[in-house]
Amino acid sequence: MSAIRVLLVDDQEIVRQGLTTILKYVPGIEVVGQAGDGKEAVALARALRPDVVLMDLKMPRLGGIPATRHICAELPATQVIILTTYDTDDLVFEGIKAGAKGYLLKDATGETLVEAIRGVVRGESRVDHGVARKVLNEFQRLAAQAPARPAARSAQDEPIIEPLTPREEDVLHLLVEGLSNKEIGARLHLTEGTIKNYVSTIIAKLQANDRTHAVVTALRHGLVDLGN
Repeated sequence: MSAIRVLLVDDQEIVRQGLTTILKYVPGIEVVGQAGDGKEAVALARALRPDVVLMDLKMPRLGGIPATRHICAELPATQVIILTTYDTDDLVFEGIKAGAKGYLLKDATGETLVEAIRGVVRGESRVDHGVARKVLNEFQRLAAQAPARPAARSAQDEPIIEPLTPREEDVLHLLVEGLSNKEIGARLHLTEGTIKNYVSTIIAKLQANDRTHAVVTALRHGLVDLGN
């Protein structure tokens, strides 16, 4: 299997050097380029076609959010992970709406960063636990404010949710916390592959597109509660 090709984007050279050093010795991951601002990031992404972009937010010329939006729109096979010191609500939501599949803070461990890179390539999302809580709270708020559908249409428009098994409910609750497959496996004493199968089943039963959509669907249908 070919190495995961990563583009680093940060306006501080020392940060880029640090990330390069961390990733240099990780098997299966290769840093293919570095950019010091969002405009350069978009140009390099077009030229290099990386698998993953680690994207800072506050940068000159073009910020990380519009750069993420450009890259995700033009290069759907490239996954963007925002790596920043900022966890304010507006930046979190804008970054995710721009198409980022991950949102990590710069105090994340090297192991967390590596797992996030590998995870987004596998089709997972990886969000810092504190940030995940903000996102899910917002999803729940929006779900609560959504207007009810007319009764005459509800039976046709609303998907039929297949009941989850007790173990699937356990996995779903940990998905709500923003945990990765590896972390859920450790919590439930199951292998990462087993958790992956559970997640796939949950997504199918909830008729969702991905993990995030599954969580939103679960919140809307009252299958989980953020207070649990």
